[in-house]
Parts: sequence; structure tokens; C-alpha cells
Amino acid sequence: MTNSLRPYGNRRTPLPPAQSPAPGVPSPRTKTQQDDRPSPSGKRRDAFFDNAKYLAIVLVAVGHAWEPLKGDSRTLEAAYTVVYAFHMPAFIIVSGFFSRSFDMRPDRLRRLITGVAVPYIVFETAYPLFKRLVDDDPHQEISLLDPWYLTWFLAALFVWRLTTPIWKAVRHPLPLALGIAMLASATPGIGDDLDLQRVLQFLPYFVLGLCVRPEHFHLVRRRSVRIAAVPVFAAALAVGWWAVPRMNTAWFYHRDAAQELGAPWWAGPVMVLAMFGCSLLLTACFFAWVPGRRTWFTALGAGTLYGYLLHGFVVKAGDYQGWFEHSVLHRPVGEIAVSVLAAAMVTLLCTGPVQRVFRCVMEPRMEWAFKRDAAELARERERREKRETREKVSA
Repeated sequence: MTNSLRPYGNRRTPLPPAQSPAPGVPSPRTKTQQDDRPSPSGKRRDAFFDNAKYLAIVLVAVGHAWEPLKGDSRTLEAAYTVVYAFHMPAFIIVSGFFSRSFDMRPDRLRRLITGVAVPYIVFETAYPLFKRLVDDDPHQEISLLDPWYLTWFLAALFVWRLTTPIWKAVRHPLPLALGIAMLASATPGIGDDLDLQRVLQFLPYFVLGLCVRPEHFHLVRRRSVRIAAVPVFAAALAVGWWAVPRMNTAWFYHRDAAQELGAPWWAGPVMVLAMFGCSLLLTACFFAWVPGRRTWFTALGAGTLYGYLLHGFVVKAGDYQGWFEHSVLHRPVGEIAVSVLAAAMVTLLCTGPVQRVFRCVMEPRMEWAFKRDAAELARERERREKRETREKVSA
């Protein structure tokens, strides 16, 4: 998700639902509930989505841990390329699917602010401060307009969700989103504010998530697709190994226009379409392998925002302190060990105790900051009257 040569917004990643869930999708205020418990809307969490989010966040953390090591291994670079071809698209598609019912209702706007905007501000400030302290860089700037490291995804998700009603209103949302992404890839003048290139180039995956229905996920989870995914991933690794010396990995970050990567302008739209097709194929194969039943890690899928935002401090500390410079880590055994440790670290950061500690900044309630909505007050009064009626009947 990042290019180590650039100090700002270079990583990709994930996030919680911002509104009342679609069928089978967890509610953001019930993240710490067990998977078999119903949400306030009466819907049960779908284990498939929690499993997919957890596995995707593990790939994110492992990919970040590979980045300082991949330059010494063509095989690791190929694996890194394959992972980066689909793990963010998969996460963004799921985020779009979770956003299907988003509208401008006050309670959903409040949830967007507390669940996305506030964490963005907190961590966009925390990461530069962390660099000042750990990397002894007192002049490191803090900028809310230039996303740092992992925080670009929060800025993008905020923009995408605000535009959700538009994509639900237009006749052909996905072709329109692809057209915007293609134009962005040939427009270097867009600039770096809020990582707008990534916001626009990754937009088609979010819009696709808005368009898909639960039955589409069932289609890719058939046994035939799971079997076909094996040779597809094998072929992708082979192509990735071949492409290592021939292709700029920065194409996978969707952070720059074609001209900024030393390519002619027309290469941008071509690469957007080509990578969209390849990413969808690999994402379908990834979803095919995601278990649909409850597993030991299903509950951790509800805490992926925590793992996403917090694991960056560990990876960055390793960069600043030179942990990845040890020669043993640049051998196959060391690379495997780093992968296992990264997976274990992000797993720990998705657990309930970590969520309880950091919920005040990840999911602040902030009732003091918002007006009470009249419709919400009416619903609350109706629920109270029904409860009182049931108590009288039972008495």
C-alpha cells in the first residue's frame, strides 16, 4: 500500500459499517458482540463477512511487513504484487456492500463522523507525532490534508459514503465510476490533497460493492469456484514473478497518474481497466476461499478497524528502529517468521480487550456534539411506550 520513498499516505486498507446494515451485515455498534447474537436491527451477523474482513486485514499487515524485505527476494516481491492486486479491492468491495443503505439520515451522518472522520483526525495526528518521538524527527509536520500512511483509507471512505446517494440514483453507476477512475489516472494535476488520486482510482470497487447483492457472494463461494481459484492464484504468482523486473509496483497503489510513473497518459486508463479486471478475478477467488461458517477468528472480523489503524505503529516502529535490517530476516526463514509475527500481531489487535481500550477514539459516542433528531426521539418514545405496555401486560 505504500512506497517507502514517500512520507505520506502510502498504505491501503479498511473499515467498519457506517449505517444500518444490509441483510447479514453487522451493525457498527455491535462489533464486540458474538457472531451468533442478533444486532439491534434483529439481523444476525453473517460469519462470511467477518471472516473476509479478518483475512483481508491479515493480508494487509503481512503485506506491510513484507515491504522492507521484498527488495531482496523476487519470490517475495511476486507474492507482494499478487496480494496487493486484490486485498484492498476486496476490502473496498465489502465496505461498499456495507454502505448500501447509507443516506443522509442524521443518525447515519453522526455514525460516519464518529466512526470515520474522528478516527481519521486522531490517527492523522498520532502517526506524525509518533514519528517525531520514535524516529527523533521533531520537524515532522502534521497535516489533515495529506493522509499519512494508513489514514488515506479513512479519508476515502468518508468521501465514498457521502457520495453513496449519487451512485444509487444514477442509471449506470459502475461504468461511470470506471470512467472517472480512468480520467483521474491521466490527470496528474489532481494533486495530493486527501490522496484524491486513490479516492478516485479505487472508486469503482466501492461502487461495485454498492451494486452487488448477497447472492453474488454465494455464486463465488461454490465448490467449483474454490477449485478453480487454485490454478488462478498459481498463474497470478507466476505472472507476478515474471513482472517483477518489468512493472512498477506503484501501479497497484493507485496513488499516482500515469505521467507521474513515467508512462504516457493513455497508459493510465488502460492500466485502470486491466487492473480492475485482474483484481476482480483474484478478489472472487479470495472470497471463494473465505469460510462461510463460524470459526475461531470470526469474532475478530468485528475489530478490523482496530487492527488496521494500530498495527501501523508497530510496523513503523520497526522501520524507524531498524528491526528489518537484520540479515536473518532477509532469508526465507526470516521472511516466513516476519509473516507469522505480523499475522499474530494484527490478530491480537483485533481482539475484544484492545477494542475496549481504544473504543473512545475509534468509536466515540459524542452525544454531546450532536442535536437530537426528532425522528429518532419519536422512535425512542415509541420503543419506551411498547416496553411499558409489555411490562403492564406481564404484570
